[in-house]
Amino acid sequence: MAPVPEKEFTEAEVAEHNKVDDCWLIIGNENTGGPKVYDVTTYLDDHPGGAEVMLDVAGKDADEFFEDIGHSNDARDELKKHLIGVLKLTEEEKEKRRLAAGKKSGGDGGGGMGMIAVAVAIAGIGYYYYKQSVDSSE
Repeated sequence: MAPVPEKEFTEAEVAEHNKVDDCWLIIGNENTGGPKVYDVTTYLDDHPGGAEVMLDVAGKDADEFFEDIGHSNDARDELKKHLIGVLKLTEEEKEKRRLAAGKKSGGDGGGGMGMIAVAVAIAGIGYYYYKQSVDSSE
């Protein structure tokens, strides 16, 4: 028997579930099997951090928030109990998420530090030539 395909939800559909009596979250990324949709309505009162933290991201993509907290394996197991489907993404949306994830993880090649190193090198070279011209004019 073939596995039952997971139900797909759009971001617009998930966004409609943003209340204390109807609370859905999008959690997941490329590294964790893709964005999934969870109905956490019945778990709000049991959440150790309180219902309010979940309601702040209700109906939205809460993956970054979820991962930044550093949830335990027990929390991840609890989350699985509330899985109702996956986030339906167009190819364009998938690429947009992939690029955003790359930027957050420093996938831009460390351009910030590289620019600082170039600026310091240019300043050093400029100072050297300035000093040379001052010394030769004396």
